[in-house]
Amino acid sequence: MCGICCSVNFSAEHFGQDLKEDLVYNLKQRGPNSSKQLLKSDVNYQCLFSGHVLHLRGVLTVQPVEDERGNVFLWNGEVFSGIKVEAEENDTQIMFNYLTSCKNESEILSLFSEVQGPWSFIYYQASSHYLWFGRDFFGRRSLLWHFSNLGKSFCLSSVGTQISGETNQWQEVPASGLFRIDLKSAAISRCIILQLYPWKYISSRENIIEGNVNSLSQISADLPAFVSVVANEAKLYLEKPVVPLNMMLPKAELNTHCSNISNVPLTRETLQVFLTNVHMKEIIQQFIDVLSIAVKKRVLCLPRDENLTADEVLKTCDRKANVAILFSGGIDSMVIATLADRHIPLDEPIDLLNVAFIAEEKTMPTSFNKERNKQRNQCEIPSEESSKDVAAAADGRPDMSVNVPDRITGRAGLKELQAVSPSRIWNFVEVNVSMEELQKLRRTRICHLIWPLDTVLDDSIGCAVWFASRGIGQLVAQDGVKSYQSNAKVVLTGIGADEQLAGYSRHRIRFQSHGLEGLNKEIMMELGRISSRNLGRDDRVIGDHGKEARFPFLDENVVSFLNSLPVWEKANLTLPRGIGEKLILRLAAVELGLTASALLPKRAMQFGSRVAKMEKKNEKASDKCERLQIISLENLSTEKETQL
Repeated sequence: MCGICCSVNFSAEHFGQDLKEDLVYNLKQRGPNSSKQLLKSDVNYQCLFSGHVLHLRGVLTVQPVEDERGNVFLWNGEVFSGIKVEAEENDTQIMFNYLTSCKNESEILSLFSEVQGPWSFIYYQASSHYLWFGRDFFGRRSLLWHFSNLGKSFCLSSVGTQISGETNQWQEVPASGLFRIDLKSAAISRCIILQLYPWKYISSRENIIEGNVNSLSQISADLPAFVSVVANEAKLYLEKPVVPLNMMLPKAELNTHCSNISNVPLTRETLQVFLTNVHMKEIIQQFIDVLSIAVKKRVLCLPRDENLTADEVLKTCDRKANVAILFSGGIDSMVIATLADRHIPLDEPIDLLNVAFIAEEKTMPTSFNKERNKQRNQCEIPSEESSKDVAAAADGRPDMSVNVPDRITGRAGLKELQAVSPSRIWNFVEVNVSMEELQKLRRTRICHLIWPLDTVLDDSIGCAVWFASRGIGQLVAQDGVKSYQSNAKVVLTGIGADEQLAGYSRHRIRFQSHGLEGLNKEIMMELGRISSRNLGRDDRVIGDHGKEARFPFLDENVVSFLNSLPVWEKANLTLPRGIGEKLILRLAAVELGLTASALLPKRAMQFGSRVAKMEKKNEKASDKCERLQIISLENLSTEKETQL
């Protein structure tokens, strides 16, 4: 994980300008292990590169990296497959070595077509004055662009800033392919032309059968008049890393292998009926295998203490977790946790991050009320210590109950995991968030990370993910409750399961009105828009804690496997909630030894954590969220001073 940024100026009067302080601060939050800036000047333009690294694998490689020819590279990604990276090597340097050896644009495209894993990058080719940049096919890493008026400058960055009064705000770079700008030409013409090299899928007969989702006109729609997006002159493209969605429809009425399922109680045995079918059982095992490999790649690419003494190994209670999981106890997080347990060393704890929002603060302990009033009078944001006091007080008071739905299922899920793997230390981290803390940290931190997304849904999910991934809470153990902060640098999340496996209620609605054909189209749409709807936001929010989000369900091999299956082998929406949606995942859970969690209906994070409608009851998820609106620069500075 890194914070990467490149600011380009075409006007000599602005040469030498530094990045805005707020932008540098946001970038450093993502990359706490090293920071460096590099200035590259030409007669017609100037580029300021800024790199901030979160060190996770190999030798710490400070960014930006530069070679003897003046080429510059910024990389925010993980190479999990496709390009060989040894355990002791750093993928930033490996990718840069490959890039600088590319003789033409076709070889650059071949390189990025081979990489499997999340990435965004910025690459400056000094000899040709080209600036290349882009995001992976799913958009798992954030990259934003900002164009100034009249084409005098533009900026690319992992994260932006929200400042009132600015008309041209940051926008997400579409995950539509690679972009290339001729900086010398742009400086002379004062027109920025973005050449796009789109993603395309090639059939075995070498016929293009599936192009990129976003058309040139869609990408250009929200850009200033002096910026245009055009197809690259050579009509080259990147090869899509996943196979197209199987749109096949059944020739006859489906046999569910359990025709009377709607009339019996939903139990684990109900699901086991499906596994009596040999074909279905084979598919489930294949799914477990491919998902297990995806999890393995995401939990082993980490620095670990390999030289512990025997005594140190025995002291597992002193070991720190390297991996955390956004954990609701639902089917997605339970399966990820179970598979992570297969591959993480047994003497290493796993942090399960479970968030709950506290709606009422009417009867707090007297000591806490005094402390809260003191902070309010001093205009201070609650410290981490006072947040823990809120959590502890809340957990012991009926009127401050944090027994929200995800907390209840989370605790039940913990018991299941302890039964499946009793030798593992499972740190169930109860993250409890008060209304006061939510409002203040949304205003000072979270709203700047969610931007440019701005709906009520973005607010709810963004806040829930930010607080959960921060990992400040409490552990409830046999010897009592103790404060805890997760220091795990890697955070696994189950995003991608609902989109591919018909997990949302809208999938069921679409199926009821348009059958399997409509359901297929809905799934295709969900996966096609996941980069702009979810992943950039979640990457910015989790990365703000100096942690890296990893998405096993969006591993290229997992997506290709699921795309290859007909829809009825993944979900069966003729069956009740708790079975029909994500059927293939529920059956995998049964095979993995899970029990009650395999039958839990889908519950969105914003409702399970109770952050949705906490402040306003009558708003819709798609409404623009007033709470995310820009605050003035003066107020922003005042708020930040109170945190110091």
